Amino acid sequence: MRELDTIINQYELLKNEGTQSVLATVVHVEGSSYRRAGARMLVDEFGNITGAISGGCLEGDALRKALHALHQEKNKLITYDTSDEDDAIIGAQLGCNGIIQVLFEPLDYQDTLNPCELLKKVIAQKDALAIVIQFNLDKNKVQHGTSLLIDEKSNIWGKKLKQELLKQILKQSQLVLKENRSAFAELISDKEASHIFIQNYQPPVKLVIVGAGNDAQILAQQADLLGWDVIVTDGRPTHANKERFTSFCQVIVSKPEKTLENIKIDQRSCFVLMSHNYNYDLAVLKLLLNEQKVPYIGILGPLKKYQRMQGDLKEDGFELKDEILKKIHAPVGLEVGAETPAEIGLSILSEIQSVLTGKSARPLKEKSTPIHEKIHSQFKEIKI
Repeated sequence: MRELDTIINQYELLKNEGTQSVLATVVHVEGSSYRRAGARMLVDEFGNITGAISGGCLEGDALRKALHALHQEKNKLITYDTSDEDDAIIGAQLGCNGIIQVLFEPLDYQDTLNPCELLKKVIAQKDALAIVIQFNLDKNKVQHGTSLLIDEKSNIWGKKLKQELLKQILKQSQLVLKENRSAFAELISDKEASHIFIQNYQPPVKLVIVGAGNDAQILAQQADLLGWDVIVTDGRPTHANKERFTSFCQVIVSKPEKTLENIKIDQRSCFVLMSHNYNYDLAVLKLLLNEQKVPYIGILGPLKKYQRMQGDLKEDGFELKDEILKKIHAPVGLEVGAETPAEIGLSILSEIQSVLTGKSARPLKEKSTPIHEKIHSQFKEIKI
């Protein structure tokens, strides 16, 4: 289960119990940090924490700040400077060298548009969304907080804003969704300046595992730990069943030619063909060649298997264009010396992650620039 799902589940429990709570969100990071903007944690009135905004170095003080915001019933923005090694609050010599802005929002359970109620819609949507959070680096100003959700069709959910402000936010949100990255902006008017963080929320990766063998069980469990939606499909009810694949996983018993009939495919749908049955995998591959949205098709087995598949596809009249071949990863996975099913699963999931993020999968020590691109943390000035 993903962290956001866990936070919302806990929110529902606290709401039903009437236990007060605060949502803490990282809204900006300058420099390095363990967690980036968009990281969240939920703090209840007894000091229990769900989620995380750092690797553990900020949570202690953030807990105190959350309870203070709860007591005042007021949104608060707190700055943490992890480059200051003499800072007694967060501890010395963290080595992160980042300035982190964290927004604390006490939750009003009577408000149907409070931050967690909006986030409930986020995880229910299963579509890409722009999450708009308003704040102000001038801590004496009002911190409006989590305000809007905007989808790719410009549908809007959330609080009412002034028309000119909404117009600018809508424009920037569409850019965020189009470019598939979060953004920051400083909104400047005649009266004052304010800031927004527009988070590019992407729905979970949908991993479709074709084949329900023992190695598929392990791969499904590993993908679930990443918070991915997992579907397992196989023609054998003795293998594809809820006894072998627990409740988190959708299990479909299907003939190969009917594999896609009960699967909604989108830009986050990745397939791994690992039925250990050549003809079954080939039949599913034929279906996937017509699915333009699918970004990744992995085929378990040696290179000779894939070469045989290419030959059979050509004989059957399939044209293997470059845009199709780029999607196919055979043999599947990264070269990490994998031997066991768990190691092979790690290799496969790492490759899928690198393909979806457009990263090289090379060692980070070979990277001469910062791990996270700094250009994405800059505030874009917008006059309203």
